[in-house]
Amino acid sequence: MRVLILGGTGSIGAPVLRELVRRGHDVVALARSEGSAKKIAELGAVPIAGDIGTPERWIGALPALEAVIQLAGNSDSAMDEVEGRLFDGLLPHLAAGTKKPRFIYTGGCWLFGATGDDVATEETPFRPLPAFAWMVPHLQRVLDTSGIDPIIIHPAMVYEAGGGVFRRFVDDAVERDAIRIVGGEDVRWPLVHRKDLAKLYALALESGVSRASYIGAAIDGFPVGRIVRAVARRFGPRNREPQIVSADAIAAELGAWARGYALDQRLSGEKARRDLGWMPEHLDPEGEIASIPAQ
Repeated sequence: MRVLILGGTGSIGAPVLRELVRRGHDVVALARSEGSAKKIAELGAVPIAGDIGTPERWIGALPALEAVIQLAGNSDSAMDEVEGRLFDGLLPHLAAGTKKPRFIYTGGCWLFGATGDDVATEETPFRPLPAFAWMVPHLQRVLDTSGIDPIIIHPAMVYEAGGGVFRRFVDDAVERDAIRIVGGEDVRWPLVHRKDLAKLYALALESGVSRASYIGAAIDGFPVGRIVRAVARRFGPRNREPQIVSADAIAAELGAWARGYALDQRLSGEKARRDLGWMPEHLDPEGEIASIPAQ
């Protein structure tokens, strides 16, 4: 397929782009800068200059598309408005074509709120973290748009051995006396390695069901304390005991979105396994942390 990726140089987007190219898809990707364009080309795709907030400037340069994957975004409070402008321009453009292009929208695990011992599925009602509540009507707008073939993917907490959501722990281990945990060691995060998540996007693109949602959770809930202690063993901060901080404290430092680090969650990736044949390979985050090469 000829696929447009929005956010193709990000921590999720780059692995998705790489995986689609590997599988033989014809990929184009939006590039905000010359540096992004260079990275996109190095990954094997064709860059198109533009920013998601000004679609009117680049929509006319788009080739005929069979699919779009929306991975662009950040925790900025302006993202609601920015993505709204993107949809105002892009969705009518796609719907006006002669074919229904597939449109994969990225939701997130924090839309489900704290689940405790319950395991959330695609049928679980949303209880979004307030900082991300804007995403729910955007998601619904995609599903309600005629003339496209929409699919929703909700990634779990995305990691790699020393990066993704583990990056903050590694930085604390190197730069501070102790590694901080928001809420407590028993808080559970659903996890997915970014390479496994990239395969899920590819499978959804190739064989997903229109208007279906898929949760990208390889591990349904993993205690954060075990992650932090694995990082402490590997990097040896002066104090091996974690420092517990409140959601209020981390929100004051990073922004309201960071309250999500305190959500105790379990999410199921069973539907993606069953319906798409998704088979995550990275299921031992502690072992991967232990094998991080010495710097």
